[in-house]
Amino acid sequence: MDFLSPEYWSALLAIIVIDLVLAGDNAIVIGLAARKLPKEQQKKVIIWGTIGAIGIRAIATLVVVWLLKIPGLLLIGGILLIWIAYKLLAEEKGHKMEAGESFWSAIKTIIIADALMGLDNVLAIAGSAHGDFSLVIIGLLVSVPIVVWGSTLILKWVDRFPIIITIGSAVLAYTASKMIVDEKFLKGFFEDYPYIKWGLTILIIVGVIFFGRLRRKEAANEKQ
Repeated sequence: MDFLSPEYWSALLAIIVIDLVLAGDNAIVIGLAARKLPKEQQKKVIIWGTIGAIGIRAIATLVVVWLLKIPGLLLIGGILLIWIAYKLLAEEKGHKMEAGESFWSAIKTIIIADALMGLDNVLAIAGSAHGDFSLVIIGLLVSVPIVVWGSTLILKWVDRFPIIITIGSAVLAYTASKMIVDEKFLKGFFEDYPYIKWGLTILIIVGVIFFGRLRRKEAANEKQ
C-alpha cells in the first residue's frame, strides 16, 4: 500500500480509532496492577509493563497479519471481528484484577493481562492493516502512548459521549466486512457484484449497531 495514498491514511486512522476504543480498559488494568506498590515504583512499573505489552502486542499482530494471508482465515477473522464489534456495544467491561505485590510481579501481571485482553485489538488491527506491517507499527506507536497516559481522560469521554463506543463498533464492523469481501475466493464475486459488496457492508454495520444497542438496553432493564 502506497504511504501517500488515501487508503493508507484511512487504514491508519481506523487502527488508531480501534486502539483508542478497545484499549482503554487495558490501560486501566496497567494502573490497577501497580496500585499496591510505592509511588516511586508505580511509574517505573507502568513504563516497563507498557514496553513489554507493546512488544508482545506488536509481535502477535504481525503474526496475525501473516496468518490472514492463508486462504479462508480472512473470512474467519472477519466473522470473529463482527462478534467483537457486537460485544463492544452489548457488554460492560469490568476492571477487577489482582494488584502485583512486587515490582516484577506487577510487570508480569501487566504483560499477561494485556496479552489476554489484547486479542481483540490484535485481530482488529491486523484486519485493518491489509497486510501492511508498517501500518501495524505506526498505529501502535501513535495510539499506545495516548491510551496509557490518557486512559482516564478517554474513559471520561466514553462515559460522557457514549456515541464514541458506537463509532468504534461501526469502525470494527466495517473492518470485519472488508476482511470478508477481501477473502481471496470471494473477492472475484464481490468485484463482479459491487452492490452486493456494499449491501453486505451496510448490513453488517447496521446489524452490529442495532443488535448491540438492543442487548445493552435489555441488560440495563434486567438490572433495574
